[in-house]
Amino acid sequence: MNLKKISLLIVLLLVADQALKIWVKTHMHLDESITVCSDWFQLRFIENNGAAFGMHIYTGSGFDWGKLLLGFFRIVMVGFIGWLLLHLLRKRPETPKGVIVGLALIFAGAMGNILDSAFYGLIFSESTPYAVAEFGGHYAGFMMGKVVDMFYFPLFQWNGVPRLLRFLVDSNNYFFGAIFNLADAYISVAVVYLLIFQYKFFNK
Repeated sequence: MNLKKISLLIVLLLVADQALKIWVKTHMHLDESITVCSDWFQLRFIENNGAAFGMHIYTGSGFDWGKLLLGFFRIVMVGFIGWLLLHLLRKRPETPKGVIVGLALIFAGAMGNILDSAFYGLIFSESTPYAVAEFGGHYAGFMMGKVVDMFYFPLFQWNGVPRLLRFLVDSNNYFFGAIFNLADAYISVAVVYLLIFQYKFFNK
């Protein structure tokens, strides 16, 4: 694959991620749910200050240093992956296509969530359970915006789940409990694919 094709792929992934987030942000109340398929696939609008799948870094101070740290980490990761992609495309043309696509997915996913944190607080009003957000608001500063999540798959109720696996269920013991977005999915799918199918490339 060449740089032009990878750049187009990244742009398309970002457009899909941002288009869905903006639609959810401007059409749904916070905590509102829309059933997509039976009861096991829902769009449920939540926002989070932290990492993938709604996790949060808590520092215990008044200012959200955890969020700032996460934003810095994402920017560093995007910069490194961008550099790695350019290096592989220009210097290692024999690199498997799957490795390039996997890295592009991670790049697009990290960039998608950076855009939420960096700009949503500047361009949207705050989402609440009673009001849909509108353009033109200013609910937070630069890099202090909240990440929009919406995919929810309560596949089955898992009663008696071991304590170590509580992170896999929600408050009602439904698996899979996490609510996530397209950017999270890009990263997760890419990491699993690279670890399972392309690990030999990274061991060279």
